[in-house]
Amino acid sequence: MNFKQLEAFLWVAELQSFTKAARQLYMSQPAVSFQIKALEEDLQVSLFQRGDKRVMLTEAGRLLYPEAKQMLRHYHKIKAGLDDLKGLKTGHLVVGASTIPGEYLLPLLIGGFKEKYPGIQITLKVAGSGQVGRWIREREIDMGITGAPVDGEGIECVPWLQDQLVLIVPPSHPWANINAVKVSDLKNESMIMREQGSGTRRTLEQKLGEHNIALEKIPQAMELGSTRAVITAVEAGLGVSIVSRCAVREALELGRVKEVQIVGLDLSRYLYQIRYNQGMGGFAIEAFTEFINDRDICGRFLFR
Repeated sequence: MNFKQLEAFLWVAELQSFTKAARQLYMSQPAVSFQIKALEEDLQVSLFQRGDKRVMLTEAGRLLYPEAKQMLRHYHKIKAGLDDLKGLKTGHLVVGASTIPGEYLLPLLIGGFKEKYPGIQITLKVAGSGQVGRWIREREIDMGITGAPVDGEGIECVPWLQDQLVLIVPPSHPWANINAVKVSDLKNESMIMREQGSGTRRTLEQKLGEHNIALEKIPQAMELGSTRAVITAVEAGLGVSIVSRCAVREALELGRVKEVQIVGLDLSRYLYQIRYNQGMGGFAIEAFTEFINDRDICGRFLFR
């Protein structure tokens, strides 16, 4: 039994004529008869009593008629919904992100995406890079953006955008009026840290490790769970810190903190896209991935 057979059955039942049904379906009368015969053979019942001028439903046909009508309505509703999905008129996706992309980059890109595809709903969940990785493994999100690579079986992790970490100090700090400091100078300062597991902290550990400096050897003023809180603490004179440039841009422009170069320390890093490579894709997630991978679009929304 298929929907073409049900559609032919309904037209014949309503018009009480194979010939009239054929005209409505733009089919030949023998083709309509073939569809009905195939349906009757499949169900092993006779659906019509054939007279000289019209056909009438049998008892089996009368039983099938309302059910077939409902099935065809559901079919057309599902088909219309799928057509909307393929046309990106509807859909839903869940994106997870670590603090920097989640608070400073993705809201702008999601806004741009919604301008283009207003029918697609996006949920953005923000946590540390480690938590985003767990969300991917547990299939709680469709994709993630993190400040550090995420490993794991079945996880696809690819570089997305380049980010730059910078050393910031309060305007009253002695370093605020000098061009640069040495990496070793960090050992004499109280550092305000992001929490364990954050992409920023993991990157900093790696970069300092390349200079044989353990992060644990640097005095720690406090540990905070968000980059905004770290910047505010530096503004208040509670210590120095290393944060993403895109997060501290406004505070730098307003003079609330000062940037200091660190000689010989490359603090550039990538933000990463992560997906579960055995997960089921969808029209919405593929469209969103293509959108955020467009360099012109990123330039328009992130660096204007």
